Amino acid sequence: MDKRVYILTTITFIVGLVELIIGGILPLIANDLDITLGRAGLLITVFSLSFAISGPILLSLTAKIKRKKLIIIVLVLFLLSNVLAVVSTSFTPLLISRILSAMFAALLISLCLSIASQITSTTHRSRAIGIVLTGVSASLVFGVPFGLFLGNEWGWRAPFLMIVFILMILIVLMWLFMSEIEGKEALPLKAQINALSNPKIIMTQSISILFYVGHLSLYAYLTPFLQTTMNLTGDSLTIMYLILGVAAIFGSWSGGYASDRFGTKKTIIVVLSLFATMLFMIFVLLSKPVMLVIALMLWSFLSWALTPAIQSQLVSIAPETSDIQQSINNSNIHIGMAIGSFIGGINIDLYKVEFNSIIGGVIAVFALILAIVALNYQRYEANQSDGLLKY
Repeated sequence: MDKRVYILTTITFIVGLVELIIGGILPLIANDLDITLGRAGLLITVFSLSFAISGPILLSLTAKIKRKKLIIIVLVLFLLSNVLAVVSTSFTPLLISRILSAMFAALLISLCLSIASQITSTTHRSRAIGIVLTGVSASLVFGVPFGLFLGNEWGWRAPFLMIVFILMILIVLMWLFMSEIEGKEALPLKAQINALSNPKIIMTQSISILFYVGHLSLYAYLTPFLQTTMNLTGDSLTIMYLILGVAAIFGSWSGGYASDRFGTKKTIIVVLSLFATMLFMIFVLLSKPVMLVIALMLWSFLSWALTPAIQSQLVSIAPETSDIQQSINNSNIHIGMAIGSFIGGINIDLYKVEFNSIIGGVIAVFALILAIVALNYQRYEANQSDGLLKY
């Protein structure tokens, strides 16, 4: 595996850290800036919305710029947006810093995935994508605990100061070790619309949305779920998050490996089938703590195993629009997260948090059905093309 992939992985780790770290230090921010916790929560909301909207747009606007030059520029801008967070003394500049951070984060994720797929051979492409995505899943393990520790010791600005320092190192590493990769000719708007109107792409992108709607229906409310079903609090809750985060890291790597070894289509079907099964099993095993922990670990593992296969599948369907497809897929992931957390919240208000896994499982089944339809459609289209060629 090309060693530069691991530099890209570190970048995605920092991007994930910037997104997730805020959740653990919201009370500190609210107290320091003298705002309500609800208003502080807008820092999370605007990040997700900005990330989802800006990624595809910025990637399209910067299509012609050489990749090395572009990623260094974006890293510098990302660094400056976090400097703004460090020096913010009121809510408004901090909110602006989150909007800007999300914009540059969305572009960085897309660039890292795109560069990883270009600097590695076709046989290692899915694995490279999986390794890069491991950076984001690794931030799940260290994000909130890291932010809480630094924030409690030195104030909520400390985590952002550390991020700025690490970004400075990454900028130097990219300048020293990354070779030039030519940008692509910007596709005309009509061509982009035509690419996005491809039924195979629409269905594949929709699989991601449904998958993350199902996942976030439970994950967004995992803390109250664990508190209610397993009576976890404090250190035991932190340990559980660490365990699930480690499982997610292995899931991201395994998803990429399985896609290279067995093919993206088989990987997508198997992961979705097992993912839906685990969500239902979580509900069934509520009264059996040991088995429940195992089911939760498998669920977390599978939750990060699908994206490398989906990303690789999108590249194979439309290689000429691979950058924009990967960016849109990242946006769709955030859209799915927003919808899933909303649906899960409605269930908690009306019923019980224990039912969130059932809701997630049902939605995951719909994702599986869509995947089967999508892959059969691709097979049908391929057979039709073969028939025309023979004719």
